Amino acid sequence: MEYCLGDPDGSATIWSADPTTDVDGDGLRDAVTLDLDGDGLLDDALADLDVDGWADHGVLDFGGDGEAYVTDDGTGTWAVSADRAAAVRWLGLDGVEHPADSATVDLDGDGQAAERLTDSDGDGLADRAFGAGTAWVDIDGDGRWDVRLVDTDDDGAADSADSL
Repeated sequence: MEYCLGDPDGSATIWSADPTTDVDGDGLRDAVTLDLDGDGLLDDALADLDVDGWADHGVLDFGGDGEAYVTDDGTGTWAVSADRAAAVRWLGLDGVEHPADSATVDLDGDGQAAERLTDSDGDGLADRAFGAGTAWVDIDGDGRWDVRLVDTDDDGAADSADSL
C-alpha cells in the first residue's frame, strides 16, 4: 500500500508498506499503523478501504475510545472527518457539502422524491446518487459530481450521459 505524508520542510514523501492491521473488520489487513498525531504511540493507522493500493482513510487512536476517522480532501490533506457510524455526507450540484441525512437529500432540487445515495469507496462522502430516471456519479472520488446519467424511456438503461 502506498501513502503520502508531509515533511516538516513542506515537502512530501511517498511511502510503501505492506498492510499489517485490519481497520474495517472484514478479516483482511488493509492498513499500516503509524504515529500520525505525534503522541509517541503507534496507535494511528492509514487504510486502503477502496483497495486501489493507496491509503484513503486515516484513523487516529485506532481501537481506542477516541477513535476518529479522516479522509483525504482531494488535495492530499487528511482533513475531512469521516463518521463511520453515520449516513454519508453529500455535495449538492453547486458544490456545497450537506450533512448525512438521507431524509433531506434532494440533489437535483426538484422538490420531489429524495435521491438515494451510496458511498462505494467507503470515504463517508456519497459518490453515487440515484433518482427517478436519473443518476449522478463522482468518477474521480473528489466528492463532486462528474456525470449525470438519464434514462428517458424507463427501460433501466441510461440513454444519455452529460458531463457536469
